[in-house]
Amino acid sequence: MSQENKYNELANNILASVGGKDNVSYVTHCMTRLRFNIKDNSLPKDDELKAIPGVLGVVRSGGQLQIIIGQTVEHVYNNLVKIGNFETSSPLSEDLDKPKEKLTLKKIGSNILDALAGCLTPLIPLLVAASMFKMLVAVLGPGMLNVLTAESDLYTLFTFVGDAGFYFFPIFIAYTASVKFKVTSVIAMFLGGIIIHPTLIQFVTEGRPFTVYGIPAQIQNYSSTVIPIILSVWIMSYVERFFKKHIPSALKTIFAPTLTIAVMIPLSLIVLGPLGNFVGNYISQGILAFGNLGGIGQILAIGLIGALWQFLVMTGMHIVMITTMIMVFTTSGSDNLVTLGAVSASMAVTGMCLGAALSIKNKEDKSLAWSYVIAAFIGGVTEPGLYGIAVKYKRPFIGLMAGGFAGGIYAAMTGVTAYAMVPVANFLALTAYAGGSTGNLINGIISGLIAVVVSAVVTYLAGAEKKVGVLNESLSTSR
Repeated sequence: MSQENKYNELANNILASVGGKDNVSYVTHCMTRLRFNIKDNSLPKDDELKAIPGVLGVVRSGGQLQIIIGQTVEHVYNNLVKIGNFETSSPLSEDLDKPKEKLTLKKIGSNILDALAGCLTPLIPLLVAASMFKMLVAVLGPGMLNVLTAESDLYTLFTFVGDAGFYFFPIFIAYTASVKFKVTSVIAMFLGGIIIHPTLIQFVTEGRPFTVYGIPAQIQNYSSTVIPIILSVWIMSYVERFFKKHIPSALKTIFAPTLTIAVMIPLSLIVLGPLGNFVGNYISQGILAFGNLGGIGQILAIGLIGALWQFLVMTGMHIVMITTMIMVFTTSGSDNLVTLGAVSASMAVTGMCLGAALSIKNKEDKSLAWSYVIAAFIGGVTEPGLYGIAVKYKRPFIGLMAGGFAGGIYAAMTGVTAYAMVPVANFLALTAYAGGSTGNLINGIISGLIAVVVSAVVTYLAGAEKKVGVLNESLSTSR
């Protein structure tokens, strides 16, 4: 059955269950719900409506019967209008009948995670595809099976195809963020392209000073980052709205996008981009300061690196840690700080995905979770798990942090040392502990296993599907 036929069948079933078109005085929709004004409210049966495949929930609020469909609601609505010969109306605001909630730290945190999920969840197919190509490189390349040589065209092809999905991440996120924050998508993508332009990145690499409108800018490499572009598109939504409101209609087409970008260039390059990295930088420097204390301080620092590493990746400030790691390796030939936490954090992603795969009931989501396990453990690509599990479901963050912390603490307490910089995040990262004593390698491997097991168990016990994602999070509250 085609998708259009499915929408038509769903519309027919809903209309029959609300008492037919003669029982509907008016129908409209918002972002996720069909909203009916019903003549006889005793005819529609909530349980019967909920049992219809494709209906996610039923809410009676504000004198309306609201049937939750999800992101495909517009397609169902269009079919419903045709079947019942109803008058077509424009979509309503999703927050029409949502009660005002007191702004608390918990609410702010929830809103931030909701925004992240809204921007990142739609990118899961891209992350999966890119990670599969990177996994092929890892498995078939010289590091494992050696089927493909590093000089072969196929190895090169798979490498840059996989890398493209992550390098241009700010552009992809700019699109999904534009949908989330109701910004013109192509303008948001244009802004994403600006902050990762090769010329800008070359200036960063060379350490060349740069000004924006004569104002000194601390330019940074924003490729593969998440937070800077989300912040930029969020602020851009207010800037664009201002210009669209105040520029005359005859000039709006030309000047609204131009002035929006003109304003956002300094905001993004001077304020918002560095702000996202500023926070991560101070977290990184604070953790490293603990490490310099030695003893308990160093043990705690390694545990914190394991717990917070993936958050630093999202801001791009794990680079500070990597820079420290390189400096330590070049001076002493080994590292007993950053690598221990980073490897544990990578293993924790595998554990988190495993725990989610075991706890999730939805077959499609469970299948995706298992693919994330493979992508992380074999391919060394953690982004699908991070964004497709942790950000989407929220609760797995607990397991992710617990696993990274536990693995890092064990490695620190047993005096594990890394003797090699292994540039992968899969199970081969554990080979970084080879080169010293047999006990060092064994304890290093045990630390990785602890990270996987603790993360999996905590994620499973926390229950990934409790308050799942942006949509299902919203379904649990009355609008």
